[in-house]
Amino acid sequence: MSILKLEPAFKEYIWGGDKLIKDFHKHYSGKTLAESWELSCHADGSSRIAGGAFRGKTLSEYIEWEGKKVLGNRCAAFDGFPVLIKFIDARENLSIQVHPDDEYALNKEGQYGKTEMWYVADCTEDAYLYYGFSREISKEEFRQRIEEETILDVLNKIPVEKGDVFFIEAGTLHAIGEGIVIAEIQQNSNVTYRVYDYGRKDAEGKKRDLHIEKALAVTNRSPKVRSDNFEPHLGSCKYFMVDKLTLDGKVMKEMSGETDGSTFVHILVIEGNGVIKNGEEISFLKGDSLFITASSGRFEIKGNCQVLITTIP
Repeated sequence: MSILKLEPAFKEYIWGGDKLIKDFHKHYSGKTLAESWELSCHADGSSRIAGGAFRGKTLSEYIEWEGKKVLGNRCAAFDGFPVLIKFIDARENLSIQVHPDDEYALNKEGQYGKTEMWYVADCTEDAYLYYGFSREISKEEFRQRIEEETILDVLNKIPVEKGDVFFIEAGTLHAIGEGIVIAEIQQNSNVTYRVYDYGRKDAEGKKRDLHIEKALAVTNRSPKVRSDNFEPHLGSCKYFMVDKLTLDGKVMKEMSGETDGSTFVHILVIEGNGVIKNGEEISFLKGDSLFITASSGRFEIKGNCQVLITTIP
């Protein structure tokens, strides 16, 4: 098989909503769904193959069976699977948090750090997010504001619209605001340090842990200038490269591409529907996740849709 439709791993957190179920066609039995991990080989939740000979197998099991050639030779630079791609539905504000870089995370957590990219797939009219500091602060002020719960006063609060892109380097303090659905492309990591969580309590009535000392050690306390211009790509760094394809089903109704053994291709459908062909034909709709192996050759995408295309640079 050269094209795999994937089923996500689901995450139900206290701030999640129901948009992934209602609008992005996630088959989930609960009432709220915070995250769907669409392309993942992470131990905390792996995506699975939706059909064919490998149906029900995890993506990790498929790669182990077929060999790392399906990932492409650019992935040889990484110890494991390089990226994790997910949808996030924030019915409520997410915690103010930060992710460490590779050096710190490998030393303290035994896994890689987390640089990520956000694409705003949907949002309410008044939605906003937090992105770095509005001014430079000292480590002492940072600690004091965490302890006094006034950290929001020194953060960049940015209104968002559908289609906005944010590139978030490791060390950047940030948070998704309520009413936003994010498509997130990130390093293959699940390390998060929280510094403020609005006093929320979990189902057992306990406040979620904060990670103050670790956050103090890894956070960039300088003012953050938004990075979202990666022409000709939607986003690009040494870990991943992301492009956006829009087909209107009329004038621009198809696109062809080719894999040459250098990298796999991941397709995340953020709007509409269509089909992808590579000998076989697979239909897709909003919310679907498709993995194209690195040596599958030429493929075509047709339809009325918007998709995010992720490769390894």
